[in-house]
Amino acid sequence: MSLRRRPVIRSLLAACLLAQGLPLAWGHAESAAAPAGPAVAAQPSAVLFENVRIFNGTADQLSPPSHVLVVGKQIQTISSTPIAVPADVNLIKVNGAGRTLMPGLIDAHTHIMFSSLSQVAILTSDVGFVNVAAVREAQATLMRGFTSIRDLGGPAFGLKRGIDLGLAVGPRIWPSGAFISQSGGHGDFRLPNDMPARPGDYTHSERVGAAAIADSPDAVRQRTREQLALGASQIKLMAGGGVSSNYDPLDVTQYSTPELRAAVEAAENWGTYVTVHAYTPRAVRQAIEAGVKCIDHGQMLDDATAKLMAEKGVWWSLQPFIDDGKSNFAEGSPNRIKQKQMMTGTETAYALAKKYKIKTAWGTDTLFDAKVAATQGQQLADMVRWYSPVEVLKMATSGNAELLALSGPRNPYPGKLGVVQPGALADLILVDGDPIANIRLVADADKNFLVIMKDGKVYKNTLR
Repeated sequence: MSLRRRPVIRSLLAACLLAQGLPLAWGHAESAAAPAGPAVAAQPSAVLFENVRIFNGTADQLSPPSHVLVVGKQIQTISSTPIAVPADVNLIKVNGAGRTLMPGLIDAHTHIMFSSLSQVAILTSDVGFVNVAAVREAQATLMRGFTSIRDLGGPAFGLKRGIDLGLAVGPRIWPSGAFISQSGGHGDFRLPNDMPARPGDYTHSERVGAAAIADSPDAVRQRTREQLALGASQIKLMAGGGVSSNYDPLDVTQYSTPELRAAVEAAENWGTYVTVHAYTPRAVRQAIEAGVKCIDHGQMLDDATAKLMAEKGVWWSLQPFIDDGKSNFAEGSPNRIKQKQMMTGTETAYALAKKYKIKTAWGTDTLFDAKVAATQGQQLADMVRWYSPVEVLKMATSGNAELLALSGPRNPYPGKLGVVQPGALADLILVDGDPIANIRLVADADKNFLVIMKDGKVYKNTLR
């Protein structure tokens, strides 16, 4: 086929897809119906939770006994008296028997494509296998009560699309797409004998959409625009050294201010924001100077930099990394040494976040370890090391929802999340007990989460 004919054929194909109402980009919201599959039981058009006590995502205490009516995808009514529902409504009733109804949990730092496979498997396997593993992990994530996740690096556009169309079960995903890294940075997973890079050559991780190497403001701007075009709700850049990467010590500052600013400007033109991976004061200060709205990690920050974050209103997405002796890196290896170095700063980081009342998000950042991924709820419960149980629950519901909304018009799921109130999207969990009194309930979702609902659809109900 003549090379000159290919653009014409692509244009004709695009026109045909658009004429049928089908999307061209994988990451954007779409209305196309999923292909017909095996017959399934019809979902009720309304769900009535009776006699529940509500943790609404913002209050310090549970409500008195209440009734909550969900119609379609939204919470319609909350009442202290029984709610009358017309007889012709396809209704399912859930007798809460005084149990707690709360918002679905939100993890603000995930890598859904990379959390359950080893690093070697991810770097060497066919991407189809990686997707199969991710589909399974997405379902497990939802069954742990996490109805929304902010994904900060990985080829998750296809998984998100499949979940949104009902082809797979999983949480709402706010995808960043490929994390953008400089050569030798935290996102550079080339082998040493792959350097110097041949002009126009791309690494395996770049070809599958996991990472994007960019080494100038223009290149960063282009890679940012590509991720936005594919459906990124926010952009992730590597602004400093990391634990799992092999070339960069933790103290390395990555990218220049003009390079970071190029990404920020491109994201702002799309109405969204940039978050960066960074641990050190210098890396964080440079990112703030460039206009970055969120810092992920920051375990090695000092007092002055934390104060600057508070003054600028920058979000701090912190992870509860502590050295409990468990690691997927070999003891004594360079990665394990960096991991221990980073973890020594966690206590100070949380103290600074609280001291300056910085807008703080919670996330797990699990990579390459299925067993650790399964402890998502336990990691949330362990946050009582620094916060009260109700502060922990607020952070993982209404607090993280506020961070998700920072993506503005690029928010793939417009609507109110992280709260139980009329008009909010119906992402709900019925807990067998009071998680404010006993935060450990969230550590065992299989036992204690009796009902899990996302977008008004019941995915688990042990009370039938």
